[in-house]
This record gives sequence, C-alpha cells and structure tokens, in this order.
Amino acid sequence: MDHTSTSTDAGTAAPGLWAAWGELAGKVTYTDLTHAFHPGQPHFPAFPDEQREKIFDMDRGDGFNVDRYTLVGQWGTHVDPPVHFVAGARTLDRIPVSEMILPLVVLDISERVAADPDATPTPADVAAWEARHGAVPAGSFVALRTGWSRRWPDRDAMANRDAAGVSHSPGWSAEVLRYLFEEAGVAAIGHEQTDTDPGSATSVGDFSLERYVLARDRWQIELMANLDQVPEAGALIVATWPKPLGGSGFPARVLALCPNG
Repeated sequence: MDHTSTSTDAGTAAPGLWAAWGELAGKVTYTDLTHAFHPGQPHFPAFPDEQREKIFDMDRGDGFNVDRYTLVGQWGTHVDPPVHFVAGARTLDRIPVSEMILPLVVLDISERVAADPDATPTPADVAAWEARHGAVPAGSFVALRTGWSRRWPDRDAMANRDAAGVSHSPGWSAEVLRYLFEEAGVAAIGHEQTDTDPGSATSVGDFSLERYVLARDRWQIELMANLDQVPEAGALIVATWPKPLGGSGFPARVLALCPNG
C-alpha cells in the first residue's frame, strides 16, 4: 500500500488523503438536503405517525437523555432500497458505501410546477440539461427539483388534494426514468415530493414508476430539501443511512458538496 505523504501549505507532510481533503474543504460549500423529521409531519396516509418517548431525561434527574423513536422506515427524508417494492431484492445493508458518494445531477422543473402542480419532466428537459453540461454521467445521482419541499411540513399543502381527494403533486415520468437508467446508466434518483409517481397516479394506487426504479436494483431518496441551493451540475451528493440487517427503508441524512463560486 502506498503511504506517500503530500506537503501542505504549512510545509508539513500530510499522510494519505488528508492534504487532498484539506484542499477540498476550502473549495466547497456543504448543503443539507434533509428535512428534520418529527411527529405530525407529512407522510404516506397508510403509515402511522411517529411516536417518541423520553426513556431517560436529565430534566427528571437522570444522568443523560435517551429517546425511544417509533416510526416506519419510510419516514421524512428517507432511502428506499430495491427490497421496498421487490421481494428478495437488495436491502439497506447490502447497498455498498461506494454508492453513497456520487456526482449530483439536478433536473429543475420548478418553474413549470409552479404553474402546473401535476407537471413531470420530459425528454426535452434532459436534452436541455445535456446541452448545457454534457451527457448525464453514468453512476450519478439525479435529483428532480420541483420546489415542492417549500411546502414542508404542511401536510395539506404537500398532498394538495382537490375536492375529489385526488392529489395534485409532481413526479417523475416513465420516459425520463427509462433514459436515465437504461441509457445514461445512473445509480440512483431522488425527489422533493412524497412519491416517485405523480399524485394523480398515486391517488388511484398506481406506483408503477417507483416499482420500475426499484426493480432495476436501484435506490432512491424521497422528500429531499434545499435543491434550490445546489447547482445543476458539478456537485457531489453524500447519502447515508443506518444499517439495519434486511432493512427495507430508513430515514437518511443527505448532503451536497458544492463548488464555491
């Protein structure tokens, strides 16, 4: 193994990747793409609400604080592994850490969503992105920016249901997902809304786009935040989560490393 040291600005030798890390840290901005989860927040209607219990409490005279959290895996900003929709597929503990740091592509349709909450991305949106930045990188993470996270944590605003109970919220489109996974070869996707599929589809029980993503042995992050604070291209995403054995979903902590300037 090569343990060659690299000189730092101070003239000292920094082993391994430390010098590279020091150089990188001065050139990036860290952007949190995660909502803080809590009881009462927006969630899939079939799921129970989060419950918290203070097991040890310093205000009661205990020597430390410990909370018990009771929640479903798909809670707040969370990761969906393939097994979420596909029996026998990869679980959270089988997704390697090498997939957790990826080039970040942001596909922005927020202006169209502001005028039409049922909007979805089109092949023309991807073509326009590629005209500006080159081909979508293989192995990248593609995030759909819709502006929907500004509605968080208002449950009614997130669901945006009409008088008939139909949700009007944006989602992905089959054409764009097929291109991203079958031609561009991306590793994962993410979005600001509750589901992969638009609200008009989920309102009638249609989750075919989410099933498509997970059936391709890919994973996704739902309910992302702050995509308006990261560039369309040039940033890295770091997506992490706990490692429950056989886990089918869990709250995630997701951030972007964005180039300064």
